[in-house]
Amino acid sequence: MGQGCKTASKYFLFLFNLIFFLFGTATTGFGLWLLLDNQSFIVVLNDNPGVKVACYILIGVGAFSMLMGFLGCLGAIYEVRCLLGLYFACLLLILAAQIAAGALLYFQKDVVHNEMSKIVKKVLDNYPGNNSSTEQAWDFIQKNMECCGWNNRMDWSDNMVIVNSSQLLFPCSCQNISLAEGDFPGSGFCEAQTPEWPVYDVGCAASVESWLLTNIWIVLGICLGVAFVELLGMILSMCLCRNIHTDYTKVDRY
Repeated sequence: MGQGCKTASKYFLFLFNLIFFLFGTATTGFGLWLLLDNQSFIVVLNDNPGVKVACYILIGVGAFSMLMGFLGCLGAIYEVRCLLGLYFACLLLILAAQIAAGALLYFQKDVVHNEMSKIVKKVLDNYPGNNSSTEQAWDFIQKNMECCGWNNRMDWSDNMVIVNSSQLLFPCSCQNISLAEGDFPGSGFCEAQTPEWPVYDVGCAASVESWLLTNIWIVLGICLGVAFVELLGMILSMCLCRNIHTDYTKVDRY
């Protein structure tokens, strides 16, 4: 490799690692937002220990990416072979972990769906209608996705407020605008005028899956883009590492 190519590789690798550092910062911030925010979708699932663990993992991955970006920048600028080798090994480990996680999610998607159903069912059973942050998040989902419950509206049948009420109540955020008569609030419980609830029949699981199918190419494109960037970083770091030669003749002899 010529000196010009070596210099270009060095600065390309530095730029790559700077972007990687910023990506790690964004990932850490996103994980903290999911963990601390009271208005997002994750609020619905925050009572589940597995979700909190996932948030902590996301924060850890972001912090690790920041450290990797920092080490990569140092290794590229100062041409430190051990740092470049460590950087290559870490990128290889991350890429393998991403492939394993993707395969696990694909082959265990039924397990993930069932676990999500259990979590959401617990939220719906304990929904008291007092406009808490968790309830606001779930009301937002049902109202904007035009769905009711996770699998269907029967997920609400075991809610303690509905079961113990002498009135015929239904969740206001589920109301089907085309069937509802009069104005209803967007949260809490509303009284139905007939035994048939004026709500959406489709569950939110179907709406979420429909959204994912609609945006599947965007999701796949992002995943492939991340994998390509990681492979590029591995190639650049290995090429630079192989072409850094230490001149031991300049070492002082005693």
